[in-house]
Amino acid sequence: MDISVRSELPGDENAIGEITRQAFESHPYSHQTEHFIVEALRKAGVLSVSQVAEHAGQLVGHIAFSPVMIEDACSDWYGMGPVSVLPKFQGKGIGRALIEQGLAKLKALGGKGCVLVGDPEFYSRFGFSNTSALTLDGVPPEVFLALSLDSSSTHGKVKFHSAFEATS
Repeated sequence: MDISVRSELPGDENAIGEITRQAFESHPYSHQTEHFIVEALRKAGVLSVSQVAEHAGQLVGHIAFSPVMIEDACSDWYGMGPVSVLPKFQGKGIGRALIEQGLAKLKALGGKGCVLVGDPEFYSRFGFSNTSALTLDGVPPEVFLALSLDSSSTHGKVKFHSAFEATS
């Protein structure tokens, strides 16, 4: 499958919203608010990295990265998510391409690390793992994962941007 990944451009917003809505429409651990989260991150000006996957001129996937706050005041750490792929294109490597290129872009921007909430089995293939050094209130530690992008380390409670509370 011929896929290209690029940065979000003006005019992509509606397609990204629809991709994200469809991707999480029947997800068992979702409140189906992910498309609102992406829009709130964009409106707040904290959508640090926003990449789309394109196939045959159609947007089929999206990934978002935004800054997180860490209790020890470490900066340049980011939260990944949501990662969205249209249902009929899932399982074809699009999510992998978005994650790999998104992390590379984050590192090129000077990002020191990335955290996410997700399936440890899936995200471990990108180097993410559980760490007792970082916690996220209300989230089981087994699904809160971190990846250092340089040799620095950090510890403490992580807080995602308030846009992650968006419900409309």
